[in-house]
Order: sequence, then structure tokens, then C-alpha cells
Amino acid sequence: MATSGYSDLRDKLRSMPPGRDDYQTSNGGAGRKRRRRESDDDECDHSDDSGELREQEAHRVRSSVLQKSIFAPEECARIEEKIDEVVAKAEAGLYREHTVDRAPLRNKYFFGEGYTYGAQLEKRGPGQERLYRKGQVDDIPSWVHELVIQRLVSAGVIPEGFVNSAVINDYQPGGCIVSHVDPLHIFARPIVSVSFFSDSALCFGCRFQFKPIRVSEPVFVLPVHRGSVTVLSGYAADDITHCIRPQDIKERRAVIILRKTRPDAPRLDSDSPLRSTPVERAPPLKAKRSHRKADPDAAHRPRVLEMDKEENRRPAAFGQRRHSALADEHRKRDLDDDKHRESSSRKVKMRRH
Repeated sequence: MATSGYSDLRDKLRSMPPGRDDYQTSNGGAGRKRRRRESDDDECDHSDDSGELREQEAHRVRSSVLQKSIFAPEECARIEEKIDEVVAKAEAGLYREHTVDRAPLRNKYFFGEGYTYGAQLEKRGPGQERLYRKGQVDDIPSWVHELVIQRLVSAGVIPEGFVNSAVINDYQPGGCIVSHVDPLHIFARPIVSVSFFSDSALCFGCRFQFKPIRVSEPVFVLPVHRGSVTVLSGYAADDITHCIRPQDIKERRAVIILRKTRPDAPRLDSDSPLRSTPVERAPPLKAKRSHRKADPDAAHRPRVLEMDKEENRRPAAFGQRRHSALADEHRKRDLDDDKHRESSSRKVKMRRH
């Protein structure tokens, strides 16, 4: 897959000194002042003013995360081939409308259940996410059941029949996912993920800034290796955000996230009280139509105003009256000329006789 367009982002992040967006030096370095950082999830505010509090928070995260190395390299290679097949089918347009969700340097593939999130929400914020209607995403592929889910059931990680939602996140180098908590009203706990293609890291308690993108120092960094399984529950799943930073994706990486939706999770077609009321919009105004026939040459003729017409009428009437007067004068002259010629001819005749 193409990996172009990531170098600048990674170079910017790599060039930044550690903790640059955590603290800002003031008064010539004599003191340090904490800068406020904005994240995509402002509902989770984790204080890092005290090193002791951060250590306590990191301990809570560690105690609520389970990691196991279950998939051998040959198993990973087989599953990675299947992931490539998913990508190829998506490129060929063989999936349903809401199965594929594309983002810069990261594609997401929903199976079993899909849901709205982020910019897709009409009203943004935690608790506004909704499951799609049944049938709007493709079923979980059989290979996910056979090669991944059953393997985890056999290892005692999840019970039989637990998973009804599988999501594949396919990252290119420099890709990321901003700090978030998996929607509590959508998914039961635990949250299970399996990593493929390369090693990476899962960070907790970060804040993101954008334009340019910057990420604060994590409360806790969890290394994630190819073929490893990560299980989030308790504090790590519910009370602190987690993210994938751009600098942690150095090579292509894919993760399969396995979850169970709550039976009362709201859907887009649900009458649940959590559903946001659609905004009523006023009907657009329609242009008035004339019953006169359109004149195709009208646009090319000069526009004549009524006042211009009135002014044009006056000279025309005046000209007509003047023309009539002149005509009368000419007729009188012609009559006088005729009389003069007649009298002259009489005089000549009288002289001849």
C-alpha cells in the first residue's frame, strides 16, 4: 500500500524536543508555566501537575490492562494475508456502504456492527455515538472467527459468543487515532485488540493539538508487539483516554478490535431517549415564475426604463406637430406659387392679343 505523504508529519514530531507542548519556559527560564492543551475528548481531564498523581494514574492503567503473546509469526502472516484481502475487496467496492471508513493514513473496516463517531455525528460529544441500522455493514468474515476469535476463546481471553463486532484499523506510517474512550453506552467491557504487521505503542492520557498536530506526554505508554493481544477493562477502558500517536506508527500496522455491543445500545433508527432530535430546516424559497413566454433575444437588447419611454414619447409628439406645421406652410407656399404663375401667364396672353 502507498505510504506517501507521511514524512513531513513524522519529521515534525521527531524534531520536537520531549515535553515541548507540556511546558513553556517564561522569564528567561526562571520558571515554568503549564500550557493548556485541547484534545478531541475534553470530557477526560487528567491532571499531570504532580508526578505522584501521574504515577498513581499510571499504576491504575497498568493494573487494568492484560497483555498476552498468543499468535506465532506464521499465524500472523496468515492473518495479515487475510487483512490484505479485505483491503483489496474494499478497493474493488465489494463491501456495503458503511463497512469502510477512510481517513488520512488510516482505514477502518467495520464488521458485524458499525457506529457513527467523530465528525459523522450531527451533534458531537461523548454519548452521541449510534450504531448503524442492522445490515448496513458486512458480517464478520469467517476467517476472523476461525483464525482470531476461536484462538482467543481457546486461550481463555474471551468467552464463547462474546464478540459481535470486529473492526480492522489499517495504519500507514505516521497514521494515528486521537485520544478517546470506547463509547460506554455502545460497547460492553472488556475491549480486546490484536496487533499485526509491526510493533507499536498504545498511549494513555494524551492530549492532541492540531495545525500542526502535536501530542502531549502520555501518562502511560504500553508497548504493543506484533501478534500480541491487549485487553482493556476497568480504569484503562473507562476512566482515561487512549490513543495511537503518529510517531508510534513507523511501519504499516493493523489491529483487529473485538467487542460486544450492549443490548440497549442506541441505533440510528431507534426511539431511544439518547437519540438526538433531527434539526428541522425551513423549506427553501422558490423563485416566482412568470407566465409570459421567454424571449431568447431579450438579454441582448438594451434595457429601456419607463422614464426613458416617457421622455422618448415627448420628442416624438413634438416632432409630429412640427412636421404637420411645416407641411401646412409648404402647402400654402405651393398655392401662392401656383397663383403667381397663373397671373403671370394671363398677363403674357393679354399682351399677345
